[in-house]
Amino acid sequence: MKIRSLSLGFLLCLSPLAHAADGLIVSESPHSPSVTMDRLEAAARSKGMKIFARIDHAAGARSIGTDMRPTELLIFGNPKGGTPFMGCAQSVAIDLPLKALVWEDGDGKVWLGYNDPSWIATRHDAGDCPVTTKITGALKALAGAATAP
Repeated sequence: MKIRSLSLGFLLCLSPLAHAADGLIVSESPHSPSVTMDRLEAAARSKGMKIFARIDHAAGARSIGTDMRPTELLIFGNPKGGTPFMGCAQSVAIDLPLKALVWEDGDGKVWLGYNDPSWIATRHDAGDCPVTTKITGALKALAGAATAP
């Protein structure tokens, strides 16, 4: 029984890594979903990124009489990063502009997730694209700003 409990605990600790395996980087936020998204949007704007859209999926659900926990998507980017990324593999354009999702889970925890640029590069056979590291750093900084206490 102890081994089973320890195994379950170990697997639960690895759950954030499971997101990374499918290309999703996830961070927990101490803030409400709307505050987390506001902070993310402000951080992106402060770095000169263009905000293309902020989509409130829960509002969409309400419009058809359905309940959904808070779920918002931000679509944003900067041609200084996106254009060279697409230059490595034009099909990267299907994954651009960048997107970040903020949601509240069934336990009331708030999460921020985005596609790992390395995963995008690998998906499009552009694993050696030099801009990937810069985009990864920018997204990490934006997520950090949005989820910092």
